[in-house]
Parts: sequence; structure tokens; C-alpha cells
Amino acid sequence: MLFERGLKPALSRVLLWVLIGLGQSSMAAQLALHEGAALNPTPSIALDEHERQWIKNNPQVTVASVQYPLYLFQDKHGHWSGLNNDVLGRISAMTGLMFVHQESFSTDQMLERLEKGTADISTTLAVNEERKRFLDFSHAFGGAGWVFVGRADQPTIGSLEQLAKRVLVLPARHALEGVLRRNYPSIEIRSVKTHAEARALVESGDAYATIENEIGAQLFPSGLLKVGDLLEGKWEADHLAVRKGQPELLSILNKALEAFPPAELRAIRLKWLNGISPVAQPSLWQQVIDWGCWVMGIVGVFGLLSMVWNRRLSAVIKKQREAERSLGDQLAFQHALFDAMPDPMFVRDLQGRLLKCNRSYEDALSIRFDQVQGRSLLEVDALPEATSLMLHDEFMVQLNTRKTRFSKRQLQFKNGPREIYQWTVPFYSADGSLRGLLGGWTDITQRRKNSDCRCLQ
Repeated sequence: MLFERGLKPALSRVLLWVLIGLGQSSMAAQLALHEGAALNPTPSIALDEHERQWIKNNPQVTVASVQYPLYLFQDKHGHWSGLNNDVLGRISAMTGLMFVHQESFSTDQMLERLEKGTADISTTLAVNEERKRFLDFSHAFGGAGWVFVGRADQPTIGSLEQLAKRVLVLPARHALEGVLRRNYPSIEIRSVKTHAEARALVESGDAYATIENEIGAQLFPSGLLKVGDLLEGKWEADHLAVRKGQPELLSILNKALEAFPPAELRAIRLKWLNGISPVAQPSLWQQVIDWGCWVMGIVGVFGLLSMVWNRRLSAVIKKQREAERSLGDQLAFQHALFDAMPDPMFVRDLQGRLLKCNRSYEDALSIRFDQVQGRSLLEVDALPEATSLMLHDEFMVQLNTRKTRFSKRQLQFKNGPREIYQWTVPFYSADGSLRGLLGGWTDITQRRKNSDCRCLQ
């Protein structure tokens, strides 16, 4: 009872957490339903005559695309997917433009294609002054911060000042490269082709750190790397980068982004980025609260299991007691029935020792069961020695042959000869093992006397 009283508050808290979780799930489901309803209608956008003519003359737009997980990537079937691809698909439905991806293998190659005019737009380029010379940028439709990525065995990087006189590795023509070279000349910047190469140099120790988009940095967990703090004041907004000389295309894209329903854009971002966020170091108090919640949850679960187990155990014990009581009643009935039999009856083990007998057996041999229990006929002075020896030998032979025996015979008792009808049968356990003999006899002589029979035998 004391255990249950102490456990009730813990169980109440666990139940409260469950109800809160269910409530949040219900709210999330309702939000998803509302947002899903907003995805169906295609909003109309007002295009002028020049813009409509431009679409008619340029129905296909080439997108310089680089693999950038969650934002833009190829799935296992080779189809382009991701957040930015969903945005392009919606713009296509709103404007009639058809976007064709042209894969690039580095930021440098992607910028080169836009400069040369072999591609029209890109969806994964951040804005900087260098790029503004040959690119126009659409309205922003989201964004993320920049984070430091360093080795796990080094202190967490929290500012650019920590990188002074250290090697910072960046993909060639990174959006922050120009600013960092101008404002932080003490940082040694090394250029590579891709983010993967940059991470590899940090892992090997050839570079001290790299800088990545906070979303992308969480997608490449490694035992050798860890994500540091956000770069203060640096934000990478999501834009569509358009090659200069295409004002109509830029205007069409901006109008489509302006007409993009906020709920739909939020739903697309949640679809791809939900659960991906920078790993912030929790405070000591937050850690204590988290551990406390875990401990209370574990205690609650074990307490609940203990209550369930105790109830089950109580039910099993109750059934066992009922079974024992029923078995006791059956044994009592069998004992009463055994004692009530008018003919002598006995039970002997495999060595011929007496296991049980009824009252008639005690009366017939003038003995008491507690005095002869566990003894053979040879060890008890209940019958003449010759009779005891003969019967004991018969019992042992019968145990060896396992045959039943029914016979009418005359035996010498201490009070004289008697004609009896004797029977002995082997008995077995539930598994079929021989356990001993069950036997008895009917005193024919005594029955004749009781019935005043004077017939010749």
C-alpha cells in the first residue's frame, strides 16, 4: 500500500506527459489537414504581355543544380527532389514554365555555367557582391544561418576570432570567402571543390574548420566532427539566382513567389526541414530537468510494470490457492472413501514397503498404520512368518513382471486359516513410471459366517 501511495504522483505525471503528447499530435494533425487543403488550388498570378510572351518564347528554363541534401538532390531513381525542387514545381504550375535540371558538381562549376549562359537559374546560391555582378536574385523564400564545423576533439568554435592564424577550408567561390578575406586577413583560407572535400580536410586535421549551412551541417554526422555556433550576423537567405539579362524571368519568378501561399510554403519547409536544426548545448539546469524527466519516466514505467506484475502475481497466487484447496478437498474425499471400504486395502512401493492402508486392513491384521508405515511384511509381526515371506516374494515377482493378480486362496493368519479372494495390481505415475502395488482382499470365510452359510465348499 505504501509503495502504491508513493507511486501515484509519478504515474500521474507520466499520464500527464502522455496526454500532452497526444494533444500536440492532434494539433499537428489538424494543422496538416488545414495546410493540405491549401495545397490544392493553384493561385493565379497577373503577368503582363511581355512576361507572357517571354514564357511563350522560352518555355524551358535550365537550372544549374548541385547536390545539396534536403534542398536539392537526386533520389535513388535519379529524379531531382528536395525543398527547392518542390518550390520550382509549384512555380511551374503557377506560370507554365518548365524547369530542366543541369547537374553541376561544385559551386564553382555552377557559377561558371551561369556566367557563360549555359544555365538560366540556380536555387542554392547565397548572395554576395561578386555574384551580383552577373546574377540577379529573387525575393527570399526562407533561409538558414552559417555554422562552424570543427573536429570533435577540439574546443567548440564560436567566433571567427578563434580561427586567427588557423586554416579555414571552404568550397571555391564560397559566398563568405570574399568577406572573410577582406575582414579577417589573419585567417588562412584554403579552397577546395566541394563541401565534402572541406569536411574531409577537417577530419584529417589538415584544416581547423569549415563553414556550412546549418541545415546541411546536421546531415553529415561524424565521430570526428562537431557543429559549432552560428556565425553572428551572417544569414543565408534562400533565393532563386537568375542570370543577368533576363528581367522578364526574374519578374515572373518574383510574382510567383509573392503569390505563393504562406501556409503552402510553410508546409513544404516542414516536410523537408522539420527536426533539422542546430544542436545547441543545453544549460546545466536544462540537463537536470531532462534527466529528471527521464528518471521520473523510467520510475513511472517500472512502477506501472510492478503494479501490473503484482496484480498478475496476486491472480496467479489466488488461482494456485484455489487449486490447492480443490486438491485438498479431493484428497480428503479419497482418504475418506479409502477408509470407508469394508475390505482391507493397502498400497506398497517398489520395495514392498507399506505406503498406505485403510481401517479394515488395520483391523484385519490388528495393527496401527503409524507403527508399520514404511515397512515390508518381513519387518512387521502381523502375519505368520511363512505367510509374510510368501506374500512378500509374490509382491516382488509381480513388480518385476508388472502383471495383475486375482486369486481365490487360503492364507494362514495369526488367528487361523482364512479363505480369501485376493487382488493386487501395479499402479503407475502420470508419466508412466511404475510406482508400486495396490491390493487388498475379501474375507470369504467371514462373509459366510455373517450370512450363516452352511454350504459345502
